[in-house]
Amino acid sequence: MATILKFEELEIWQLAKEIYKLIVPLAEKLRKNKDYRFAEQMKSSSGSVMDNIAEGFERSSRLEFINSLGIAKGETGELKSQLHRCKIDGYLHEEEFSDLYQKAETLSSKTASFMNYLNSSTHKGLKFKDRQ
Repeated sequence: MATILKFEELEIWQLAKEIYKLIVPLAEKLRKNKDYRFAEQMKSSSGSVMDNIAEGFERSSRLEFINSLGIAKGETGELKSQLHRCKIDGYLHEEEFSDLYQKAETLSSKTASFMNYLNSSTHKGLKFKDRQ
């Protein structure tokens, strides 16, 4: 496996970024209908997924990274629930909902797989590299 030097190289971060870019216009639709709080919740949860992946990576500790990935996975679950709310409230048609939901589901699954990989690794990370 190639060494990843920047969080932007992580597939899960790239997927999270793609989802965030799709949520921005949806949040704008919510704002136009004066659903400001819901718009900010959606942008916040989708943005938090990206941010937690990046933060965990930058901490240079395997265990802290796993913890941050758990938070990111939780935020992905929150986003999936919000997508259901958007569908119920009429902001998303079935096809739009299915596409966004499937992307979020894929991200959640890949994040879980990456967490499993990191849990099986003996590499401590740069932060604890020389500690016994």
